[in-house]
Amino acid sequence: MQLQQLQMTSGNANQKWSMVLARNAKADDRFVYAVKSTGVFCRPSCPSRRPKRENVEFFDLPNQAQKAGYRPCRRCTPLERNPQAQKVEAACRYIDENLDITLSLTAISRHVAISPFHFQRMFKRILGISPREYQQARRAGKFRQALLSDGSVTEAIYEAGFSSSSRAYESIPAQLGMTPSAYKRGGEGIEIRCTVVSTELGKLLVATTARGVCSVRFGESEAAMLRELKQDFRSATIHRDDTGLKSVADQIKQLLSGSPTSLNIPLDLRGTAFQQMVWKELRRIPAGQTRSYTDVAKTIGKPRAVRAVANACGSNPVALVVPCHRVVQKNGSLAGYRWGVKRKAALLEKERNS
Repeated sequence: MQLQQLQMTSGNANQKWSMVLARNAKADDRFVYAVKSTGVFCRPSCPSRRPKRENVEFFDLPNQAQKAGYRPCRRCTPLERNPQAQKVEAACRYIDENLDITLSLTAISRHVAISPFHFQRMFKRILGISPREYQQARRAGKFRQALLSDGSVTEAIYEAGFSSSSRAYESIPAQLGMTPSAYKRGGEGIEIRCTVVSTELGKLLVATTARGVCSVRFGESEAAMLRELKQDFRSATIHRDDTGLKSVADQIKQLLSGSPTSLNIPLDLRGTAFQQMVWKELRRIPAGQTRSYTDVAKTIGKPRAVRAVANACGSNPVALVVPCHRVVQKNGSLAGYRWGVKRKAALLEKERNS
């Protein structure tokens, strides 16, 4: 056990060193590195000359480096919050406050005093999506909430800030997984095909709409899994299609082997803008590696939203494809898993040994 922990620690250190060599700004809120020969600790993105690897040690938090006797670098100021992340947070707040209008890239970048070109690159590097995609996702989230109220679809369209119904029907279905009117009716008129296959970790249900995979879940009882699917899409037409979905199910089952399989399967995921952001980040975690809920929150530019990240992981509708099993607590413990902690442990073990 000690040898395995030592190997995992060494692997994490190598990953961090690679981020330091790449001056990866995304890692700035994950850890700092300290240089024994100078007594200084820095952010991974620090522009200073890179030290020799044998002179470097890593700390999760700046105050840990200080307690070890290191002083903060004057160039990258690791004790201060990442100024670029602050700019992105300010831009997100500005977008959220103005969802009733379509903000141009120039207007948003001017608000945070950065040129449009550099702002676009910085925003996408930190959040993983463009300002336009963020604006669309937030508006879709507001629209989704309005649809679930007692008002009409038309009222929801204008409440969410769309200038016309045609604009809403052009841009929203890809995020709702269906047209706005169908979503308000609980999926009425939507056809969902499903299949249930046996795996070493229990039964696996795979369901798709015309747009892509909408549900992947583990279970012990086919009847219970089908009932849950019906509850999620209460007014949709659902039928079994074991033959037609065999190819898709086989591809997803490959993920159970633990090997870093690359899937080219379209997804049809319903979720809030925040959930979509978290699920997109989870798909970037390589097989065999894990991230803490805190890591994910920092990476998406929401360092205080650790609990919300955990909730997004818990509401992930597509097991394996969106690998929420790769998110653990900060101390390395497994925490919870929508489909059982034993399955989570088995999946991580397979990925580590592949």
